[in-house]
Parts: sequence; structure tokens; C-alpha cells
Amino acid sequence: MSDQHQPYGGDQPYQPFGGDQQYQGAYDPHWQPQPQPQPPQAPVWPGQQQGYGQYEDPYAAQQYTQQWQGQTWETQMQSPVPPVAAAETAYLPPVSDQPGPAPAPAPASAPSGKDGYGPATLAGNARVTDAQRARLEGRSPIIEPGGQPAALTALLGLLLSGTAAIGSYALLVPLVVLQAVTAAGWFRLNGMWPARQGIALAFLGALTADAVLLGVGPEHGAAAILGTLGVWVLLSLVLQLRSHADPDERMYGLTATVVSAALSVLAAGYLAAEADAVTVGAAAVGVALIARALPLPTPASVVVALLAAAGAGVAVGGMTGVGAEGALVGVGAAGCALIGHRVASYDYPSRFVHFTAGVALPLTAAAPVVWVLGRALG
Repeated sequence: MSDQHQPYGGDQPYQPFGGDQQYQGAYDPHWQPQPQPQPPQAPVWPGQQQGYGQYEDPYAAQQYTQQWQGQTWETQMQSPVPPVAAAETAYLPPVSDQPGPAPAPAPASAPSGKDGYGPATLAGNARVTDAQRARLEGRSPIIEPGGQPAALTALLGLLLSGTAAIGSYALLVPLVVLQAVTAAGWFRLNGMWPARQGIALAFLGALTADAVLLGVGPEHGAAAILGTLGVWVLLSLVLQLRSHADPDERMYGLTATVVSAALSVLAAGYLAAEADAVTVGAAAVGVALIARALPLPTPASVVVALLAAAGAGVAVGGMTGVGAEGALVGVGAAGCALIGHRVASYDYPSRFVHFTAGVALPLTAAAPVVWVLGRALG
């Protein structure tokens, strides 16, 4: 065979199914390349650069990616999170073998020292208050002031009773003390401290009512008290609207300011009442609070307090022009005083509340009744 029929040279025989496939494909038009097996390659991790000249097959990479069943980089670097017990994330009351509710431990951050009373909270504080803990454990959120505040209430009541027999200007001295303690105690009872602006505003309203009563006389007592109260409610509203606090806080502050001013102004009813009625009613309140502080069950102590107030009303009424009707004045004043005493005992108050609101609220709550009964019986 001549050289023109041998494409690979004369010394190389024709190989139709072997040899160099690149030249075979160029020679045979019916030839198709066969897939060649590729050696396995290590998968390329993210951030790893492939070496220069290394062959990369996309099908092989896809094959290894789909068949990868080992641990990934994220599971090796992150430690497993241990499960948290439910007792550590939920409030559980203490369990005791003794019947009845177990006492709650005093909070570690209580600012009242040995008393164990927690600080008062506003909206937004997520901790469990002492009152909420007491309700969850089935205990009452009421702590009564006790003997010392009751003794101070009795002392202040005796001062009001004695100075009322002397005259209006003598009565003004213990009355101003009562109004100041009422304004401060109500703000502290509502958890708002310090609240100097609100306390000063309420106390200023009380002094205004006293001045108006001394100027116009007891016969215009209702107009003086209600007029002063209306002006101070409007003034409190204007001041709270100028505040830059949140709407909820402004509404809460407005309520506390209006109530504090109202109570302080209503205490001026002792100036508008008959002097004999003030003498009987203030003395009856002091005796009732002493009886209420006795170590008796609550229903029994309430009954004893009302009976003691009736007896004190009869006794003091006999020394004045009220007479036996002093029992009615004494019971009415003592009933309102016990309501004020109950308010000052609510929601785990602190010792400061006991020595302010606990002392003043019983006498302040009794002022309107002494005024009305004194006018009706006089």
C-alpha cells in the first residue's frame, strides 16, 4: 500500500479501535468519544482555593456534594445547648410538709432591711412583687401598720380633739401636720417616690383651703372646700399635660396627684365642723385605732374598735354639748377611720407608708363624717 493511503506514515499500521483517540476522531466521522473515569478528588471547602493546574469537574463536585453525610463545620464549632428544667424558668411556690401556706423568703435586694419589703414598682417592671408572690402562695397582700402607727394616730387625734376646744387657730397647728403627712403618705402608698412636685401641690391646696376657711368662716365651709378642690383638680390636669412622660405614666401621676390633693383638702373639714364634734370624733378615732391594733382576729378587732369608739364618743360627748349623741359621732368617725386604716395596709406597704399614710389616712377619712354629723346634730 502506498503512502497516500496511510495517514500515519508508512511504518505505522492503521488502528481503527485503538491508539490515539484524538486522531481517530479526526479520521473516523462515525466515532464518538467515550467518557473516561476520573480520579476522586477531595471536596473544596468554602474559602479554600484550588491549586494551580488542578482539574475541576463540576459533575464530580456535584456528586460529592450530594453524597456528603458527615458532620458539617457548623456542628463541629457550636456546642449543643443543654435543656433547661421547667422549674428554673417558672415561679413555683415553696412546698412544705406542714399544712398551710409556707412563708415567702425575703427578697435579697429589699431596701427596708429587716422588714423584707420589696421596693414599689411602676409599669414596665417585670419582676414579681411581694404582693403578687403573696397572692400566688395563697397569702393575703395586707400588712397592717401595727401598734406604733396606731399610737401616733391616737396622739394626733388627741391633739386635734384638745385644740378644737381652744379655737380654730389652735386647731390649725395639728391640722397642717395631718395634711402634710396625708399628701406624702398617699404618694408613697401608690409607689411614687420621690414625688416632691405632687406632694407640694397637694399640700399647697390644703393650705389654700385652710386660709379660705379662716377667711370666710365655718358657715361657708362647703363652698370653700369644694371651690379649692375644683381649682386644684384643674391645676393638676394642666401640670400633667405639660409633662413629657409616657401617656400611661402621666395618667397615673394625674390620678395620684388629684387624689392626694382631694384628701389633703378634705382634711380641712375639721376647721369647718363644729368644735364639739371635732373634739368627740378625733378622740373616738384615736381610741378605735388603739383597739384595732390589739392582737385579735380581724373581725373581732373591728367590732371591738367600733364599740370602743362608741364608748369614747359617749364619754367625751358628756364633757361637751354633744351628750349621748356623741356615740353616733364616734361610731361614724371610727368607721371611716377603719376604712382609711385598711387602705394604708394594702399591697405590702413599707414602714414609711405605715408611719405616713397609716397614721394620717384614718383621721383624714373621718373628717367629712365629723363635719356632716356635727352640722346635723348641732
